[in-house]
Amino acid sequence: MSDTTRAILHEAMEQQTVSIAKAGIIATLNARTSILASANPVESRYNPKLSVVENIKLPPTLLSRFDLIYLILDSPNIENDRRLAQHLVGLYYETPNVVQPPLDQSLLRDYIAYAREHIHPELSDLATRELISAYLDMRRIGSSSHGNNGSRTISATPRQLESLIRLSEAIAKMRFSMEVTRADVREAVRLMKVATQAAATDPRTGRIDMDMITTGRSTANREMEEALSVSLRELLAERRGSRMAVGDVRRQLSEIMNVQGLKHEDVIEALRSAEGDGLIQLNERAQTIFVRQGLAS
Repeated sequence: MSDTTRAILHEAMEQQTVSIAKAGIIATLNARTSILASANPVESRYNPKLSVVENIKLPPTLLSRFDLIYLILDSPNIENDRRLAQHLVGLYYETPNVVQPPLDQSLLRDYIAYAREHIHPELSDLATRELISAYLDMRRIGSSSHGNNGSRTISATPRQLESLIRLSEAIAKMRFSMEVTRADVREAVRLMKVATQAAATDPRTGRIDMDMITTGRSTANREMEEALSVSLRELLAERRGSRMAVGDVRRQLSEIMNVQGLKHEDVIEALRSAEGDGLIQLNERAQTIFVRQGLAS
């Protein structure tokens, strides 16, 4: 995605406006509409070991503004594969076997237009209490202390609460109802759980972590980076004035942190940060570092 396209989407989704400059006229128009976007994963293959942000390379500040994020994965399934194959083959018949939609297109268009213009549902007291209860339950998931050495993850943010409100109102609008009920809120919560929270599951820990969408990094990743930085400073304090190979630094950090399979990229990133702080001189071409004499422990 180009920087220009990203800037346009940011303005439309954050400020609900679109700026237009044409023929010497600059105008700012309201952009009150829904946005449906699709994206292919990097290398045309979704990697379940990476986060959604890493798979589609979309900025977290933009991705987090979508109410629902669905992962459509091509998993082998006999029944689904058979139906898809029958449909595709049927298109090549002399009389194509085209599936008729369950609802006429013109009727659906008129239905949506009427709901958009005349139906403006409001939250009832029961729906309000249901929303608060559902939000607290979603937050409570990340407050559990099991795994990750008792650390907490963010499983829901106020932005998800706003998404639940919009989804609940939209479901009520589909029913031509002027009031949002508890059933509408429960359906919105169900959609949130099967969509966005599934996309926010940390592949390393299997836990829901909304930071993966809002910041692009999970809590586990941040904790690993902090532990790596602390261990690196301890190692450098013992090696003042010496030259070391990056491979030796990685091996000794693995022993200090008691971590198997420490990634080379993570070590390089930590070394770059240390170089920025003036602690070392990093030669990436020779894969060596020189620890400065004046390093404070």
